[in-house]
Amino acid sequence: MSLFCLVHGACQGAWVWDLLIPHLKAQGHKTVAMDLPIEDPDVTLSNYVDAVLKALPETEEDVVLVGHSMAGTVIPLVAEQYRVHQLVFIGSLIPLPGMCFLDQCYDEIPSDFLEQAQYKPPKAAKFEQLRDEPNVHVPASIGKFMTPDEPGKVVAMEFYYHDCEPDVANWAFSKTRNQRSLAYVFESFSSKNLPDVEYAYIACTGDRIISPAWQRYAARKRLGVEAIEIPSGHYPHLSRPAHLAEVLSEITSKKHL
Repeated sequence: MSLFCLVHGACQGAWVWDLLIPHLKAQGHKTVAMDLPIEDPDVTLSNYVDAVLKALPETEEDVVLVGHSMAGTVIPLVAEQYRVHQLVFIGSLIPLPGMCFLDQCYDEIPSDFLEQAQYKPPKAAKFEQLRDEPNVHVPASIGKFMTPDEPGKVVAMEFYYHDCEPDVANWAFSKTRNQRSLAYVFESFSSKNLPDVEYAYIACTGDRIISPAWQRYAARKRLGVEAIEIPSGHYPHLSRPAHLAEVLSEITSKKHL
């Protein structure tokens, strides 16, 4: 039995795991989820980490940190302050020491956005390590943002919840939060290395946001693992919760062998 600490992505909250949690509990696992302070434009990655640590038990358990999407930039930092057995990334970003997320993909982003953000690209030598990587984003998704309004709903249904049942998609959109904090985009990963723990990466083969090709490649190159593929869009915990629970349980059972 494991304690799954479930960390949500951008525009979401603890609610996004509501369909997954019953399946994990049915298999004998415990779960904990939290709301990250995404609506405060001034928070840092450290504030995200604090929110996760506050939700974790004081006594050590068999903790598996699960991060979806944006949360891939958060869970490695949590693992530096709390003993965990494994980090599991679901369709998520993977930080690189000394770089922010935008450093990894600035050449995919429209120049007007970069100028508005007053972003300065990294030196060529720093970016060289990424030259052989596929693009992070699915090209059609660039510039498409999920916001809690009607234009945002159109984007959400086409790119985020396209493989969810209609009632689930509508429920999920109704819970959308404003992502005013962009710490995960602009703040550099402060550690020299990723934590020395076990890793797993679940790649979403139908993802319309984070490129499935990048997910597979980055899992192998950055984490040293082969991605476990699940046939879903960006939110398998909404579109395929039972399947995802089975995959997570299999990951933890292998961990104990």
